[in-house]
Amino acid sequence: MKYFSELLGNDELCKRLSSDVLNKTLSHAYIIEGAKGSGKHTLARSVSAALACENSGDGAEGDPLPCGKCLNCRKILGWKSPDVITVSREEGKAQMGVDVIRGIRENVRQLPNELDIKVYIIEDAHTMNVQAQNALLLTLEEPPRFVVFFLLAETTVPFLETIKSRAPILRLKPLSENLLEANLARLDPAAATLKKEAPEEYAEIVKLSSGYLGQAIELLDEKKRAPRLEARRLAQSFISELSTRKSGRRAVQLIGSFSKQRDVLLRQLSELESAARDLIVIKKCEDAPLCFFTSKDEAAELSYKFNTRSLMSLSGAIERAKSRLSSNANVRLTLYSLAIDCGLL
Repeated sequence: MKYFSELLGNDELCKRLSSDVLNKTLSHAYIIEGAKGSGKHTLARSVSAALACENSGDGAEGDPLPCGKCLNCRKILGWKSPDVITVSREEGKAQMGVDVIRGIRENVRQLPNELDIKVYIIEDAHTMNVQAQNALLLTLEEPPRFVVFFLLAETTVPFLETIKSRAPILRLKPLSENLLEANLARLDPAAATLKKEAPEEYAEIVKLSSGYLGQAIELLDEKKRAPRLEARRLAQSFISELSTRKSGRRAVQLIGSFSKQRDVLLRQLSELESAARDLIVIKKCEDAPLCFFTSKDEAAELSYKFNTRSLMSLSGAIERAKSRLSSNANVRLTLYSLAIDCGLL
């Protein structure tokens, strides 16, 4: 049987959910946790379609779930069903407030329009403030029998324990590079073109996506990948200059090239942190999977120019710089401290 074929990977999770759908033991609410582009929306829509599918039968071998062909499936998977409702935080707001959840509570007991079920997909549910979560809790405690909630979240940390106790957590895992590459070109012709015309840049997109197909597809847009690639170039240049063991003059100059915008600098430091991580792990095991370098030979050659202690020191310096930025420290002073921590001043 083919389970939720629109979602790549996460086979065990899909198998478990399909069993719950077929046995009618699905929970009335789930938290779907995963990074941006991991497939949270895809999973929520697929499970919704499976619940409403007219042709899934009893799950016989070869019978897909959902079928993807019946009217209910086509409407739900095409974002056109009035009974599958997407809820978002108010535009321009960092948090989802209580008014959004009150809107759900006012609507939740109304019967479905076309289906036997009514699904609420709450986007960025991790941004709900405490008041919003408490308001939602009242509905989760005694939901109408026909309602299912999917709370999409990048992390479950902000959720109240009372919410988590009523909504099992489904965690989406990243795809292997091979699986991602095999499907990226299939889903977007631009990927095949880029792979042929600029293979190194294509390989960098695969690394930058961290195994998440949605992120990889987004990075096929040149405007969106340009700042990410620039951050990679800066990280590569900086760590390469550190490896020369000279005065570090060029490395000091590169420190000055880092952005003075907090969010951009955090991204640049994250790339540098990933590069340092690769050099550390490849010292321990040459077959270790890499998250920054596209060439193991390049990473191995560069790692030989450092000792483990200096790489650990570099990693610690980057981590401290990121922590300072997250604590709202002055950006210029943070960069100055990073230069000191790296032994450049």
